[in-house]
Amino acid sequence: MAIHYPNGKKYDSRHESRTDEKKYGYANRGMTLEEDINETNAYYLAHRIAVIHKKPTPVQIVQVDYPHRSAAVIKEAYFKTPSTTDYNGVYKGRYIDFEAKETRNETSFPLKNIHEHQIQHIRDVIHCGGISFLIIRFAKSEEIFLLEGKYLLHFWDRMKAGGRKSIKKEEIAAFGHRIPLGIRPRIDYIRIIDSIYRDILCP
Repeated sequence: MAIHYPNGKKYDSRHESRTDEKKYGYANRGMTLEEDINETNAYYLAHRIAVIHKKPTPVQIVQVDYPHRSAAVIKEAYFKTPSTTDYNGVYKGRYIDFEAKETRNETSFPLKNIHEHQIQHIRDVIHCGGISFLIIRFAKSEEIFLLEGKYLLHFWDRMKAGGRKSIKKEEIAAFGHRIPLGIRPRIDYIRIIDSIYRDILCP
């Protein structure tokens, strides 16, 4: 199926690292980053810790084939609007908004995995007092980090000024926070949020 962005450019799933074909393994479960975060969010909701959901992406279908009377196959579609970030919701009275990305690069995170309009969205969220961040998984080492939005913006601005087109793993480790992979919840990013934003979160 062909999917296009609002500007008509064809969508290439190879650039969306969270849909990487090779799934990581923990206790041989083989779950993707998105599945792990969705399971984590379900745990938060069930225990009334936080309400965080994956944002739906509006798609306009423009071509459908009907090979059988009871079956329809979508052949071409367009994203109605540019996507912002993957997840949003509320925790302790604060708006939470974040993107989740996975990379097979072992030494850095390529900034081409983030889009300009997503960066602007993160700027807007931070400006309005929300909590915004990036969750990155290094697929080969199975390491997961939370990088605050303000640092992501710093590295993005550095690139725009002619600097590196990626964030070194050492920089992510230095400025970010390692999230250990667990069972329930799988990726406990709320614990990291608590440690970073303890002074502004409602009791």
